Amino acid sequence: MLTAHTVAQVRAAEEVAAAQQGWDALMQHAATALAHRVAQVVPAHEPLVVLVGPGNNGGDALFAAAHWCREGRRVNLCLLDPSAVHAAGLEAAREAGARVVEGPEGHRFVVDAIFGIGARPGLEGTAAAWAQWIERERPFVVAVDVPSGIGVDDGRLDGPAVRADVTVTFATAKYGLLAGPAADLAGDVRVVDIGLDLAAEPALESLGPGDGARFRDAIVPGRDAHKYTRGVLGVRAGSPQYAGAAHLCVAGAQAGPAGMIRFVGAQELARRVVDRAPEIVARRGRVQAWVVGSGGEDTPAPLAAALGDGVPVVVDATALHHLPDSFEVDALLTPHAGELAAVLGTDREAVEADPLRHAREAAARWNATVLLKGPRTVIAAPDGRLRVNLTGTPWLGTAGSGDVLAGFIGSLLATGLDSFDAGSVGALLHGLAAERLGGPLVASDVARELRPVLHDFCDSVRPDRARQTESRHEGRAGGDLS
Repeated sequence: MLTAHTVAQVRAAEEVAAAQQGWDALMQHAATALAHRVAQVVPAHEPLVVLVGPGNNGGDALFAAAHWCREGRRVNLCLLDPSAVHAAGLEAAREAGARVVEGPEGHRFVVDAIFGIGARPGLEGTAAAWAQWIERERPFVVAVDVPSGIGVDDGRLDGPAVRADVTVTFATAKYGLLAGPAADLAGDVRVVDIGLDLAAEPALESLGPGDGARFRDAIVPGRDAHKYTRGVLGVRAGSPQYAGAAHLCVAGAQAGPAGMIRFVGAQELARRVVDRAPEIVARRGRVQAWVVGSGGEDTPAPLAAALGDGVPVVVDATALHHLPDSFEVDALLTPHAGELAAVLGTDREAVEADPLRHAREAAARWNATVLLKGPRTVIAAPDGRLRVNLTGTPWLGTAGSGDVLAGFIGSLLATGLDSFDAGSVGALLHGLAAERLGGPLVASDVARELRPVLHDFCDSVRPDRARQTESRHEGRAGGDLS
């Protein structure tokens, strides 16, 4: 699992570490870790150009440059503001053999140390010109702590920013490396230890394939289990216009761990669902959770009926048009950016520019967990907890994939996971299923692949494979789950 902390949390940990060992020692730890990571990804014979800004971020890179020079690598330095550069770092780098140059042109490997976590988003002047050169020429870029110009605590992009291939970040990931449009500029995120004690709870998490042990007991049935103890899920999805949504939502539900699926809908649609999936019980009855709205009729009745049962509910698609003032049951809303914009009274572009803020706003407003689908799906709980999903591919942007996801999450919810965990695990495995399939794919392919993916997730006998798979997802973007 990847964790991310806010700038304030990191700053507090830095102050404690600096009081114990001094700022110089802390900077040397960061510089050594950075030098080692860059040496792993940039061939030794290739010269480096370091874009150096003011403050400690530039200092970290300058001391790292001294390391590279002592190892025989050629290093050039571009100074954003010579009057504000870290003096001791610049002296160390130049004494080791680094050379100051006017600009980065002609270099194939770049270290971005313009600004760190304390800067505001958006670059100006020379820094913006460097970012535009990188975008145009596409050299291989390693960012120090964060790509310069991103919104570190929110993932916003409010102006020019550096696009990195690898980000070497210190102690913990940051919001903007994992979520929002800024995350697309981070490349592969590599967290390095520099001796900070981050006692604060992580502000943002990202589950990985190796986290199955945390959920195994809740998902895998015990020896005495039967179909009712495993959980019964009610599905009210589809309509005459969108009959396929019913089939796909049911297929997603059947790929999950619930012991029984009840389908409620028009008689003809229910008959067709049972013809395709004979295990489905096409009548109302006691359930442990509901999925409502996937391709359904746009009326308040389906959601109102589900809420009347007083059990957890997944609220998808048309049911999002009929939300109560506040949920009194454990609820999971599954909008894409356009749907969330509609219920919040804003526009899609605003939600896409700042998904974390809008997901948290909706979670607090309706006292419900919000799973905001997108390239990096955000899961926000009403108590403030946040997760982001890093699995998936752009091929998931296909009709019906959201219906499959809703059904699968509903099955996890019926089994006993709460809405925050069910949404997080569901998005993770949905994305992994798509990755296994490659592309092109259709939603029914994803539903079929979910079963073996869930099996592997819960299979604690294979931790090595899980860790290997997880490492490939650090810093990756998923696909649109609309």
